[in-house]
Amino acid sequence: MPVEVILKTKIEGLGSEADVVSVKPGYARNFLIPKDYAAPATQATKRQIEELRRKRAEREATELNQAQELAGKLGKLKLVFILESGEGQEKSFGAVTNQDIALKLKDAGHDIDRKKIDLARPIKDLGEHEVTVKLGADVQATLTITVNHPAPKVDPAAAEAADAKAGKKPKSKKA
Repeated sequence: MPVEVILKTKIEGLGSEADVVSVKPGYARNFLIPKDYAAPATQATKRQIEELRRKRAEREATELNQAQELAGKLGKLKLVFILESGEGQEKSFGAVTNQDIALKLKDAGHDIDRKKIDLARPIKDLGEHEVTVKLGADVQATLTITVNHPAPKVDPAAAEAADAKAGKKPKSKKA
């Protein structure tokens, strides 16, 4: 027989503040009520619902404003990743994952959970990619990610030797 409780805090998968939910008696008695996550739904506590709803509305409004502001900042941000590749090959070694993106965003000053980064599969292809970041219930940001190969390492002595073989004159330094 379910018991009705009024939630004091948001609990994932159950509800938000001020919601009256039905749960199993053991869950309410042993977890929700002792940890002060909920209160039994009596006539006295039902009067407190209005106060909880007001707090919930204020919290949700501030969270929405913060999410929209962050979405604007992330929309302007461009992340560049360098992936190693074989010599003369287009295929990259490794890939860019949502964990890599989260770390790069943290370095840029935005602490975003990797689970909020919507990446169907790791990025292995060169070029620009758009990734969606879920910031709130109705707020999403589109992040631009560029994947490049590192610039080839040129040894100056080897370059001059190759130029000499090809019959080119070495570049002289102008004073």
